[in-house]
Amino acid sequence: MRPAVQSGAVDEGTNIVVINPAEQVLLYLRDDKPEIRYPNTWCLPGGYLEEGERPHDCIRREIEEEMGVVFASRDVHPLFSERRPYGVEHTFWAEADLDLDVVVLTEGQRLRWFTREEVAAHELGYEDNAVLVEFFARRDRGELPS
Repeated sequence: MRPAVQSGAVDEGTNIVVINPAEQVLLYLRDDKPEIRYPNTWCLPGGYLEEGERPHDCIRREIEEEMGVVFASRDVHPLFSERRPYGVEHTFWAEADLDLDVVVLTEGQRLRWFTREEVAAHELGYEDNAVLVEFFARRDRGELPS
């Protein structure tokens, strides 16, 4: 997941929109630690790139490390990359029907599936509300293969 602070000239990270067959989005509740960004806040899963790592590899590594979920390379699709106040963020998306009762979360407090309406009713961390508005707009227009 996204760490508290990253050093270097430009922070570069990733996040992912995971959507299930019921069109719900996977969010995680960040740890409630004052030293991290957006403590105790719902966010998209993600994390920072390690030295020499490509964004696509980073998001797959982060999800495997922190949820034990392994995505095949072909199942993780780029959505967009944006410059944010905290650095460059590469956003991906994937479809998955995860049973959250068996996913072992190693960072954050818990995972939950959110409907589009529930997402709109929450103030998410980072720019995740805007990310999800764009994701659903593209999905509604048929721009994202399923």
